[in-house]
Amino acid sequence: MDPLALGYSPCPNDTFIFTAWVEGRIDGAPPVRERLEDIETLNRMAAARALEVVKVSFHALGHLRDDYALLHSGGALGRGCGPLVVAREPLAPESLRGKRIALPGEWTTAALLLRLFAPDLNDLRIMPFHEILAATRDGQVDAGLIIHESRFTYPRYGLHQVIDLGEWWEGETGHPIPLGGIAVRRDLPRDLQQGADRALSESIRYAHAHPEAVWPTVRRHAQEMDDDVMRRHIALYVNAFTEAYGTEGEAAIRFLYDEAERRGILPKSDCPLFWDE
Repeated sequence: MDPLALGYSPCPNDTFIFTAWVEGRIDGAPPVRERLEDIETLNRMAAARALEVVKVSFHALGHLRDDYALLHSGGALGRGCGPLVVAREPLAPESLRGKRIALPGEWTTAALLLRLFAPDLNDLRIMPFHEILAATRDGQVDAGLIIHESRFTYPRYGLHQVIDLGEWWEGETGHPIPLGGIAVRRDLPRDLQQGADRALSESIRYAHAHPEAVWPTVRRHAQEMDDDVMRRHIALYVNAFTEAYGTEGEAAIRFLYDEAERRGILPKSDCPLFWDE
C-alpha cells in the first residue's frame, strides 16, 4: 500500500496526537507520508487536493466539503481556547473599525470568527501566525488576531487583549468553538477512510497512555517553545472533543456552518459532514 499523504502542523497538540501513527506505533494503521506546515498552508494544500488526510481549519473545510469529509476524532474544539485580538494599547472591541488588523490566514477559523463578530472590518493584513505578535508590538499593524500558543505568550510582547473571540462565540451561541479538524479525501476507498479514522483515534489514546514516548517528537517540532507552554498548549487543545466530537461537538460544528452559510460567508453544501454518513 502506498503511504497516505498526511498533513498537519508542528504545533504541540497536532504532534501529540499524530506521533504514534506516524512513527508506526499503531498496529494495522495505514502507512503515512507526513507533511508539516502551518495551518493556512495546509488549508491551501487541501484546496489543491494535495493531501489525503489533513488538519484543516473548520473555515477552510466549509469551502472544501465536496472533496473532504471529517474523521471522528483529532479536532481542536472546546471552550476557553478561541483566538484573541490583541493590541499595543488597551482598546475597546468596538474601536477595531478602521484599524489595520493582522490575520493568520484568510481561511483560518479565527478569520471566520472575526468576520462574524465584526463584518465591516476592511483593513485586514494576512501574515504567518508566528509573525503577528512582533508585527503588532512594532506598529506594523494596529491589532493582531492570534492563535495557537500565542494566547499564552502575547503578554511577553507587552500587548493587551482586545477581545477573546472564542469567549464571545460561546456567550452568543452557547456552543464550544470548532477551530480545526482532521479531514479525509472523499475519493479514497472506504476501507482506507475507515483505517485512517481508527488509526487517528488509537494514536490519540496511545499519546495519553504513553506521553513520554511522544514527548521527544513534540519537543523537537516546537523548538522555540518552553515545556510549560507546550504542556499548557496540549492541555487546552487536546481535550474530550479531540478524542470524539460527540453530540455536543457535532452540534457546534453544524451550527457554525449554518451561521456562516446564512451570512453568505460559506457556500451551502449538501455533502455529509463525516466520512461515514
